Order: sequence, then C-alpha cells, then structure tokens
Amino acid sequence: MKRMSIALIASIGAASPAFAHLDPATHGSFAAGISHPLFGADHILAMVGVGLWAFLVGGRAIWAIPTAFVVTMIAGFILALAGIGLPFVEPTIAASVVALGLLALIALRVPTLVGMAVVGFFALFHGYAHGGELGEATSLPFTIGFALATALLHAVGVGIGLAGNSLSQCGRIAVRIGGGLTALGGIWLIA
Repeated sequence: MKRMSIALIASIGAASPAFAHLDPATHGSFAAGISHPLFGADHILAMVGVGLWAFLVGGRAIWAIPTAFVVTMIAGFILALAGIGLPFVEPTIAASVVALGLLALIALRVPTLVGMAVVGFFALFHGYAHGGELGEATSLPFTIGFALATALLHAVGVGIGLAGNSLSQCGRIAVRIGGGLTALGGIWLIA
C-alpha cells in the first residue's frame, strides 16, 4: 500500500499541464476539442462547478446556467479567433474555479438571469483561452468538440446534484461540500 501511495504521488508530481493538450498539428480536430476540457484540471473543476451550482439554484437554472456558459464560451472563442484582445485570461479562469466552487458551497440562490450572467462572464475567458490555443488549425470540429465536452461536464455536476438530492438533505450538503472541494482545487491551481 505504501509503495502504491508513493507511486501515485510521484505520478502526480511528474504530471505537467503541458501534456493536457494534443499536439498543435491535430489541435483543430473534433477529438482534440472533446478531449481538451477533459484533460485540464481547471476546465474540469470549473465545468463541474457550474453544474453543481446550477443544480443548487434549481428550477430552470439547471439547464439555463450551463447553456449560458456554453453559448458565451463560444463567443469568447470567436473573439480569440478574430484577434480581439482580452486581458487577464488565465487569472480569470483560475478565479472562476474558486468562485464557482464557492457559489456551490454556499448554495447561493440567485435569479436565473443573474446566474447566467455570472457564468457567462467566466465562460467568455474560458472560450477565449480555447480560441487562443487553437492556432492555425481549423476551428469548427474543435468548437463542436469542446462545446460538447463542456456540456457533458456541466451534466456531471448536475447529475451529482440530482444523485445527492435523491439521497436526502444530507445529499444536498454533500453537493455543497463538492463545491467547497472545487474551490479548494482552484486555490491549489493558483498556488
């Protein structure tokens, strides 16, 4: 058991964010688009955090908040492809993980439009980063892939909420704790 723990720690320590993305020559493919959000901790944590928070807001926010994220993320992607500058992209992405986790942790209930605006702000930066990383590759297959993967990660967050909710009030608390863990993951990424 001790050897397995040491191997796990060594593997995590050896991992590099640079390996989270496919080679730039194939970066414009559908496979690259779908895999991109699935191999970056910042992407996974933020997207699942959106789903957790949307579930906790409830009602039509369960689908409206994630949809606003995906739509605005594509707008940010288009801004990057058009060469329009956006400052503080990486710090805002890191802050989004913490903020979305905290919103889920405290189960902040806001009007759906407010929730859509909050996630839309962060989504603009996530999309911009995707567009900035695309380079000279074709964008449509990549766009479809990363939008689909993002929606799936949102669905994971909502699914966790639904599964926890079916258990009892303790399940909602567990979902909120998941939000807290998301925020801690964001702090770890920043540090």
